[in-house]
Amino acid sequence: MFNIKDKIITFVVMKLLRKILFPIVPIYYLVTWLRNRFYDLGLFKSQSYPVPIICVGNLSTGGTGKSPMIELLIHFLKDSFRVATLSRGYKRETEGFRLATVSDSAKTLGDEPFQFYSKFYKNVQIAVDSNRQRGIENLLRLPKKPNVILLDDAFQHRKVTAGLNILLTTYQDLYADDLVLPTGNLREPKQGAKRAHIIVVTKCPDDISALEKKQIISKLKPQNNQEVFFSAIEYSEIVFSAEASYNLSNLKTFTLITGIANAGPLVSYLKNSGLEFEHLNFPDHHVFTDAEILKLAQFEILLTTEKDFMRLKVYETLRKKLFFIPIKAVIHEQERFQNLVLNYIKGAV
Repeated sequence: MFNIKDKIITFVVMKLLRKILFPIVPIYYLVTWLRNRFYDLGLFKSQSYPVPIICVGNLSTGGTGKSPMIELLIHFLKDSFRVATLSRGYKRETEGFRLATVSDSAKTLGDEPFQFYSKFYKNVQIAVDSNRQRGIENLLRLPKKPNVILLDDAFQHRKVTAGLNILLTTYQDLYADDLVLPTGNLREPKQGAKRAHIIVVTKCPDDISALEKKQIISKLKPQNNQEVFFSAIEYSEIVFSAEASYNLSNLKTFTLITGIANAGPLVSYLKNSGLEFEHLNFPDHHVFTDAEILKLAQFEILLTTEKDFMRLKVYETLRKKLFFIPIKAVIHEQERFQNLVLNYIKGAV
């Protein structure tokens, strides 16, 4: 079930398949470029709304830190504005528009929106809808309608015109160095970055220098109207279960479970902290089978991400042994970043 040999074979096959599919790259490029061009020319219609809308997204297929960025925005906006988040609700078992309530779970909302709801339900309206236009319209019909809407992972959803586009790209995998699918990881040509108002290079090392930042900015080639920021991921020293919390250093040995797009930074952090663990890596948003849960229940201590915890905490057999490690995005030049966001909101009201 957790056969390392099988995982290595799968990885090699996928890498080979991506190379074989290289002739499709120009076709994918042309289709996505034409779609964007039609929106730019007004041949495809995009809807604007009388409320500040901030879109957080990326060009790549995932793993750029969208959830920590959404949470960062929530933290500094929630006390001054009525904030709502609107996500697609990936892999949820419900359809259409859904406003999160106490009866919801990762199954009804998706793991990331449920994570937002679990942390911010007292201050923020959390909604899901794959149709962003319908989702926004439903939010604006609420008795206490939001006066700021955060669109989660909607950079390619051009049926909605966001007033502020925040584009994320990781330090280790800049969109400027990538290709479109299926050989690369880009959902659209890198020229799409021109739609962004703010570009954030995420998951930077703590010791990144001013010179390296300058080199990265040169590689990204931002437009005159674009601002580039850098951010890092900060891991909590405390891990939490449904019932208790412990200092991370007290977990002498454990099994790490991840179902995220890129577990590399977390694995590196734990190893650099001198911790001993076995790593079970699953695909992003993995839906665990009963057989997999039975296998996981045999381990003594399980550590996972907050997003994975949202899906796994419902299993009673894991309740006392399952812990998650919180993370947060720490943005460099935080005050300048916040002022840009606040100025947009004030100017859009």
